[in-house]
Amino acid sequence: MCLAVLPVAGCGSVDRRADAAAAVAEQLRRAVANGDGVAACALLAPSAVAELEPACPEAVIDEDLPTTGAVRGADVYGQWAQVRLDDDTVFLAAFGGGWRVVAAGCRSRGEAEPYDCTVQGR
Repeated sequence: MCLAVLPVAGCGSVDRRADAAAAVAEQLRRAVANGDGVAACALLAPSAVAELEPACPEAVIDEDLPTTGAVRGADVYGQWAQVRLDDDTVFLAAFGGGWRVVAAGCRSRGEAEPYDCTVQGR
């Protein structure tokens, strides 16, 4: 009986992590839609912020990230997550304080090619 409970608990944990990653992607979309570059930059991973420096708050708004659309799904792969929105794919990494966006404004270029992203860290 204990073995049957462990997988269910593990799935719930993955679901909670996916929901948390999706919430961060949605917060980024909302911050950009509201023109709040400070809030948007606070959601980015350090490498993504570094790519937008010296003025991240202005630069992230100027990147023309999608500002509409709902979350369509989220998957967690260890310390990484992928969140699919109507018109965007957002990639996140787990940090001590929670999920942070490492790439946004991403479009698939097919299975054999990497995503093309507007904002991304290295």
